[in-house]
Amino acid sequence: MVFREVTVVQIKEVLRRWLLGEGERPIAHGVGVDRKTARRYIAAALELGLDRSGGEAQLTDELIGQVAEKVRPHRPDGHGEAWRRLLAEEEHIKAWVKQDLTVVKIGILLARRGVVVPHRTLARFAVERCGAGRKRTTVRVDDPPPGIELQVDFGRLGLVPDGERRRVCHGLIFTAVFSRHQFVWPTFGQTTDDVICGFEAAWRFFGGVFPVVIPDNMSSIVAKAENTAPRFNDTFFEYAQSRGFVIDAARVATPTDKPRVERVVSYSSCTRSRPAPGSRQGRRSSLRQRCSSAQQRPTRSRAPGSYGAHRPRDRCPSGS
Repeated sequence: MVFREVTVVQIKEVLRRWLLGEGERPIAHGVGVDRKTARRYIAAALELGLDRSGGEAQLTDELIGQVAEKVRPHRPDGHGEAWRRLLAEEEHIKAWVKQDLTVVKIGILLARRGVVVPHRTLARFAVERCGAGRKRTTVRVDDPPPGIELQVDFGRLGLVPDGERRRVCHGLIFTAVFSRHQFVWPTFGQTTDDVICGFEAAWRFFGGVFPVVIPDNMSSIVAKAENTAPRFNDTFFEYAQSRGFVIDAARVATPTDKPRVERVVSYSSCTRSRPAPGSRQGRRSSLRQRCSSAQQRPTRSRAPGSYGAHRPRDRCPSGS
C-alpha cells in the first residue's frame, strides 16, 4: 500500500473541521486526504478524549502529537517497508539508471526479482538515491488530436533463433503521439518491403491509418535525408499515396522531432519476449500481446512530477 505523509497541520485541520460539525467526506475533500485517513484520525482523537461539544481549545499540541503517534505506522527513519526493500536493491537500481532505463522498466526488472513496490516509491527512491531524473529542461510540445500523428523508428531487439543460427532482430516501433500506445514489428531486414509489411501490421493493430507519419531517416523510407527538402524512396512514396497518409520525416540528427517514439525505443529494445526456438512469428505474437496489454498502464514517467495519466486509445479516421 502506498503511504502518504499527513502533516501535523492537516491533522489539526481534520479535527478542527470535525469539531465544527462537518462530515468525513467534506473534511477529506477540504484537507486533501483520503476519507478513510480522516476517519482514522478522528477515531484516534475520540479514543484520546476529544469531545465534539468541547470547542477548539481541546486541540493542543500534546493532543495532536498523541493522535499522530497513534495513527501513523512506526517509521523510525521516515520510510516504510517498500523503501527498505529498495535499499537492498540499490546497487542494481543504480546500474539500471546508468543504462538509462526508465522507472517503469526498472519496476518490471525488480518484479522479476520478486521485489514489488509502489511506482511512486520507486520513482522517489530512484531520484533521491540513484541519480535518476531529467538532466536538462524540456520544452513540452502540445499533442495533436487523437488518431492524427504516428511516429516510427527502428530499435534493436537482440539475437533471435532463426533455424540453426541466431540473427540480429530489429523492431519497427510505431508510437501513437496522443495516447503513447505503441506497436512493435520484429524483422530481420530493414528493406522497403520489410517496412511496408510492418506498416500493414500496424494499421491492423491500431484499427486504421494515421494521416501523418513521422519516421526516422531510415533509407527504406528516406532516400536522401535533408532538413528542408528530403527525398523519399519512390516505392514507399507510392505506398503512402495508396494508403492516404503523408510523410513528415524528422530532420537530420534531431531526435526531438519524434520524441514520442524515441522515448520508448530503449524500453522496447530491452523488453524482450521468449519465443519458441526458430520462430520469428512467435516473437511477433508475443510482442503483439504485450502491446495490447500495455495499453492499460502508463509508461511515461521517469521521476516524480512527470506521471502520465492513462489516455483513451487513438481512433484512426480511415480504415485499414
